[in-house]
Amino acid sequence: MGTWNTRGLRGSTLEELINHTNDSYREKHLALIQKIPTPITPIEIAKESRHITLAYFEKKSTVDYIGAVQGIPVCFDAKECSASTFPLQNIHPHQVAFMQEFEQQGGIAFIILHFTALDEIYYMPLSHIMRFWNRMEEGGRKSFTYEEVDKSWRITAKRDMLVHYLEMLQRDLSERD
Repeated sequence: MGTWNTRGLRGSTLEELINHTNDSYREKHLALIQKIPTPITPIEIAKESRHITLAYFEKKSTVDYIGAVQGIPVCFDAKECSASTFPLQNIHPHQVAFMQEFEQQGGIAFIILHFTALDEIYYMPLSHIMRFWNRMEEGGRKSFTYEEVDKSWRITAKRDMLVHYLEMLQRDLSERD
């Protein structure tokens, strides 16, 4: 199998890139991160293929990923944005509450945000998200722009780690001390 690069995976979703990276992290014993499936209740199932054709979400999910990196609990959500403005309605209040509680328990919570039109991916610490969230809660704008994102938190690919977020996680940890 040849090497992959992000240019060749333009049609892939952010979650597929993260899943591939998490597999690499696990194989290298760097981290153990799992994708949390969204709980659904099937309504209709096709008889021939036995595929679910209609379902509804059972309950609100928390975040997309949860696990541990070198003994540190982490949770994060993967978000994609096709415009240069990210609507905060794409992050649900129960997700923010979960991430805040997760950090209160000693974990690290963040969002991986992909600006698809620019093909740029950013690690956004919960503190950055909260700055925008609090602004919205105080009656300010209900979104944040690409220009407002700290570009020093950009995630780059490293070999088979297509969304190599561990470097930014390390920075996040060091800036908390």
